[in-house]
Amino acid sequence: MNGFLLDTNALLFALATPERLSAEARAAVGAGPNLLSVVSYWEVLLKSMKGKLDVGDPREWWQDAVEQLAAAQLTLRAEHIAGVYALQPHHQDPFDRVLIAQAIAEDLTLVTADAEIARYADAGLVVLG
Repeated sequence: MNGFLLDTNALLFALATPERLSAEARAAVGAGPNLLSVVSYWEVLLKSMKGKLDVGDPREWWQDAVEQLAAAQLTLRAEHIAGVYALQPHHQDPFDRVLIAQAIAEDLTLVTADAEIARYADAGLVVLG
């Protein structure tokens, strides 16, 4: 599979403040194909429920995000979880670690604004930031 997996911060930026993404990342998201992981949906839902993120109703927000970015949805599978085990502990955010594992397993370029994630290039991760 080829395409661009948007991590949660890149997804939020792409929808609300695309200028916060690099020109290269904006061009990639514009060209696609884009994938959005249900892991990002889970993260946004939890942060919304805790009052740390305001996206309105996160269920509606997710459907709008998928439509606006003409994205396919990437489900979470056992091999993605297993991939987390092989990752070095460069990054402690569990959502990002699963997204990294998904990108590696599915041969996707991970679009992110998080510079720490690039440290996983040695594990086969291709990052666009």
